Amino acid sequence: MITDIHNNPIRDSIVRDGYVVIDGLVPTESFQNLTEACDRTVAKARAGEWQHRRLVGTQFPPWKEGTDVWGVQHLMHPDLNEPEFAKWYGNNLLQEAVCELLGAKKEDLQLELFNLLINPRDTDFDLTWHRDTVRAEATEEEEAKILTETPYGTQWNTALFQDECLYVVPQSHNRVRTQREREITIHDPKSHEMPNMLKVVLKPGQTVFYDNNILHRATYNKSNKRATMHACMGTIAGGNHRAKSLFQHGLGWMSSDEFKNSLPSTLNKAYQNTLDMAASAGLTQMEAAPIH
Repeated sequence: MITDIHNNPIRDSIVRDGYVVIDGLVPTESFQNLTEACDRTVAKARAGEWQHRRLVGTQFPPWKEGTDVWGVQHLMHPDLNEPEFAKWYGNNLLQEAVCELLGAKKEDLQLELFNLLINPRDTDFDLTWHRDTVRAEATEEEEAKILTETPYGTQWNTALFQDECLYVVPQSHNRVRTQREREITIHDPKSHEMPNMLKVVLKPGQTVFYDNNILHRATYNKSNKRATMHACMGTIAGGNHRAKSLFQHGLGWMSSDEFKNSLPSTLNKAYQNTLDMAASAGLTQMEAAPIH
C-alpha cells in the first residue's frame, strides 16, 4: 500500500479530499535526466522550434495566439526525441500509484496525456477557477449529473523544482458549487478570495494527484522557475468515457508506427488500450472538439 506525505493510504486521501501529495515517484537515477530533458524541451518551445505549446492568454485548447509559453504539449511525441519522458511515464512506481488510486490492474491502464507546465518568460499568467469537465455556466442540474459520473482516470503534477502554483478547494470534487463558488467561477474566476482554497506546495520530486473535477486554479509567476510534469492515465473500465476530453488535445500523432515503436515495453498494453478506446468512440483520428 502506498501512503501520502501524511502516511495515509493514497486512495483514502483522494476519495475524501479530491487530491493527494506523494513522495518518491521520481527515481533518484532519473531526476537529473528528466530535468535536462525539460530544459531542452522548454528551450525549443520558447524558440518556436516546438509548436505544441500552451500560450499566455489562452487557458484551454486550442492555443494559437501569442508567443509567451506557459506549457509544452506532447512530451512523448517522437519528433521531440526525448525518450526519458516515456520511460518515466511507464515506470513501475508511477503505474503502481495510478493503479492503487483507480483500483485498477496495470493491464487495464490507458496511455493518455503527458505535458509540461513551466513559468512564462515575459508575463505572469493566472488560470481561472474551474473543473476540467464542467463549464462554469453549467446549471446546478448539469453539474450534479457530471459529478456523479465515475472519471475512470486520474491526473497529476510532478514537480522538478519547488512548485507553489496550484490552488484547490478540498472536498469540492463530489458536490455542486455553493452559491459563492458559482459567483466566483462565473464572474470573478481569478479571485484570490475563494472560500476554503488551499495552496498545494510541492517540493522537488513530489507529486500531487487530483480529481479533475475538484475546483482548482493555478498561478504562473515568470520569476520562479517551474518544470512540472503534468499527465494523466485512465482505465478501460470507462469504455470510451474519457475519449473526448483527451482527444480535444489533438493526439493524431499517437496513431503512427513511429510513436508506437518509440514506447518502452511497459507502455505497450496501455497504448493498445488507448487505440481501442479511440476506435470504440469513433475517433480513430484521435481528434475531438474542445470542451471549453
